[in-house]
Amino acid sequence: MSMDRFRGRFYYGWVIVAVMSVAGSTVMALGTVNFGLFITPMGQELGISRASFGWAQSLRQLAAAATSPFVGILLDRYGARWLLAGSVLVTGAALMGLSRVENSVEMMLLFVVIGLAGYAWPGTLMTSVPVMKWFVRDRGRAVALVAIGILPGGLIFLPLSEHWIATLGWRDAWQALGLLGIVIVVPLSVLFLRRQPEDLGLEVDGGPREVGGLSPPVERSWKLGEARRTRAFWTLTVVFSALALAVGTIGLHRIANFTDRGIAPSTVALGIAFDASLASLVTLAMGWMSGRVRSQVLGAIGFLSLAASCGLTIHADEPWEMFVAVGLFGSGIGAVMYLQNIIWAEFFGRVHIGAIRGFTMPISLFLGAAGAPAAGYVKDVTGSYDLVWWGSTVVMLLGGLTILFARPPIPPIESAQPELREPERSFG
Repeated sequence: MSMDRFRGRFYYGWVIVAVMSVAGSTVMALGTVNFGLFITPMGQELGISRASFGWAQSLRQLAAAATSPFVGILLDRYGARWLLAGSVLVTGAALMGLSRVENSVEMMLLFVVIGLAGYAWPGTLMTSVPVMKWFVRDRGRAVALVAIGILPGGLIFLPLSEHWIATLGWRDAWQALGLLGIVIVVPLSVLFLRRQPEDLGLEVDGGPREVGGLSPPVERSWKLGEARRTRAFWTLTVVFSALALAVGTIGLHRIANFTDRGIAPSTVALGIAFDASLASLVTLAMGWMSGRVRSQVLGAIGFLSLAASCGLTIHADEPWEMFVAVGLFGSGIGAVMYLQNIIWAEFFGRVHIGAIRGFTMPISLFLGAAGAPAAGYVKDVTGSYDLVWWGSTVVMLLGGLTILFARPPIPPIESAQPELREPERSFG
């Protein structure tokens, strides 16, 4: 496909943003947020405990942790074009396989496959890292526009999942969702994705925009080995790993928690769609505020919103209380998703961002994997999720305080020159 027609008129990086926005919306249909809608019907028919559903999510995260370092390196070297297409094919096939499971072991094995494919959660490396390669000056806006895909994803795929479960049954619903993901994402990935602007003879952001007669500064890109020797690297790793632990306890079980309290599944599905929509809109607002407000401040507000959501979830017995709780959760997730995508590139640059994110992802995923089964056991033993929500509240508050005071690393004098680009290696 010739790219000459995009040069000089339209920056191709915005095509990458559009494709990743669509791909991000489709993640909502592929056993991530909508998995919670399957807990009750699958559990009732197959006799699967809540802890087993938690283990399924945890095993998916552990499997993703095993492959994410390699995924990050491959994204740096070759881009997402074929990686994303292959990942969605595997994920879609595994979801269709869920329609045939008869016990918890089969379910868990398929979620391991989904995790290994590396496309099984919002904000995955597959959709976040490629955008970082194309933007520096306009990075905040690009990240926000990718996140806007969560809005249609939540509004469409969560109610659609609930509708298909109610009308077709949970087995056919898994079949339809798996096929849907393949049909939407694979053609877009193969046709339009490219690794970085230099591969097309373009410049990052479409070229420098002069301000006051001066070109904007070029950011320094840290190699993974350099980044690992900084305090900032480990501060971010600890904060986002703690976030993954807390969200891992909440994300799966909150749907079942609300239905246990007597709120209708269809109402809960609308609430979670509202949650996802707010996450998208908040991230868009964060992009608009990029450059005006420090990303750490925006992220700290997000952590505070998540803490408030956890506290309210304990008492959410009425639909309106559920909507307030999930609204705060969505707002907080939107802010911290924006922060997580933007701050790594702000601190360490774009060239090796895949390797850096890929190295930290196993730590976050490993801790996040512990949350879902732990919450399931708490529920099975005590009959309540209250301890889970209170613990998550404390984690969110500490995370927000830590991120507020995070500071970028200081480059050593001998490596102060920015690294502009890497050798061109691309699958096309």
